Amino acid sequence: MKNLPIGIQSLAVLRERNGIYVDKTPLVYQLSTEGKYYFLSRPRRFGKSLLISTFKELFKGNKAVFEGLWIEDKWNWSKTSPVLHFSFDAADYLGLGLDNAISYELKEMAKDFQIELESTAYKSQFKELLKKLHDKHGKIALLIDEYDKPIIDFLETDTLEVAKQNRLILREFYSVLKNADEQLTFVFITGISKFSKVSIFSHLNNLNDITLDEKYATLTGYTQKEIEFYFDEYLVAIETKLNLSHEALLENMRIWYNGFSWDGQNKLYNPFGTLNFLSKKHFQNFWFATGSPNFLIKEMKKHNHFDVENVVTNIALLEKYDIENLELIPLLFQTGYLTVKKSDAMTGDLVLDYPNKEVRESMYQFLIDDIAKNPYRLHTGRTIQELNQAFIQNDLPQVRTIIYSIIADLPSQVFEKQTDGLYHGLIHLIFSYLSMFAQSEVHSSRGRADAVVQTLTDVYIFEFKFNKTANEGLGQIYNRKYADKYRASNKMITGIGVNFNSEQRLIDDWIEAVL
Repeated sequence: MKNLPIGIQSLAVLRERNGIYVDKTPLVYQLSTEGKYYFLSRPRRFGKSLLISTFKELFKGNKAVFEGLWIEDKWNWSKTSPVLHFSFDAADYLGLGLDNAISYELKEMAKDFQIELESTAYKSQFKELLKKLHDKHGKIALLIDEYDKPIIDFLETDTLEVAKQNRLILREFYSVLKNADEQLTFVFITGISKFSKVSIFSHLNNLNDITLDEKYATLTGYTQKEIEFYFDEYLVAIETKLNLSHEALLENMRIWYNGFSWDGQNKLYNPFGTLNFLSKKHFQNFWFATGSPNFLIKEMKKHNHFDVENVVTNIALLEKYDIENLELIPLLFQTGYLTVKKSDAMTGDLVLDYPNKEVRESMYQFLIDDIAKNPYRLHTGRTIQELNQAFIQNDLPQVRTIIYSIIADLPSQVFEKQTDGLYHGLIHLIFSYLSMFAQSEVHSSRGRADAVVQTLTDVYIFEFKFNKTANEGLGQIYNRKYADKYRASNKMITGIGVNFNSEQRLIDDWIEAVL
């Protein structure tokens, strides 16, 4: 069996170590021969660096690395180009400052090509390096990875001025490319965020943004066919270990790890979660390991916006994203927490949603733990599963105990400001998370019951109140006839009114009634 390339971002290293390479070279060839200036945005751990490495080896003419791949007999290996590979992830902008870090990296690249730079400022050095390298070796392939890291590392309120300063430096850096067309044969820029072109690439009006381009929707990540073709031996081993049929295994993998899309049609697996699952051979949440969404959670709490499923937006709105316009939905989309569920090519309208169980579960756990001040983040999933079991067993006293315990540590601002925003937000998250373990139907507090949970035998309808009475909640369930739509199910229907008392800082009233 070939090895799983977990954490490997270099194509040369991957091939040397007999790693599985999902052959993306047909698309790499298409990009390399049909255009010149490209930009691609994808979430973290989605294969961007490996893609950049593939372009690097291609333009260097390293034919041996491509042995057995689609492109091997399609590419003119006798023609090579000097490659400038710039990764801001490796640049020491935290220690040196961004301008000095860029200057240092440029001087190191110049040394690699035995070029001496006379300029001292980063912008002049970049111009000089491009000219001298072109004069010495011909047209250049410029590859830039993590272009936005010096900005997104400083998006917190107390460091936002640093982000703005770094944005100005990057704008000047990329402006050099405007007058370097004759020196360049290929330019590929990638990162997580998709800042507005005016913000960063104001001088690059010929930059082809392929982020939402249907032709390149599968450029990174794994398609269903690729999973079944390249990882077949691993799938067989997992089927044996978990005692699952082939169909059952694939269905569970789709639920857990598939679902990322940038065109609403092609669905993709995140390489990081998929490779870790194939290695460990059991279903679990690997998204946690890719980083904490603390900044996103702060933004969601600030705007009291927790229901981000099936969000309708437009491509034009995503294009406006910038430091002064850090809207929540573009942030969630670009970091991979939301993906394209539907796309209308005529209007540019998009429907965004969580891509899969792994990502949805990660966000729910982070949000619930943060709002409820739960220091034991790893136990949240278990608590929700216990809540699920209590519903299935029709054990309402246990349901009440678990919900009490989750809500017990709501933060002080709920009480100080006498606001129900975080309270209802937490309720929404608990029952949304629960929907992954039970047959449940969850609504926000705007217009319908706060929560409806269905098991095989029962329907539980909840209405949560804040500084009122549980009777008012139960009365709303009666008066608005929430139970009517479930009468045909022939299940036992129970209405539950719940009230949270901000002065006592707890749920002080809970009433149940068969409807």
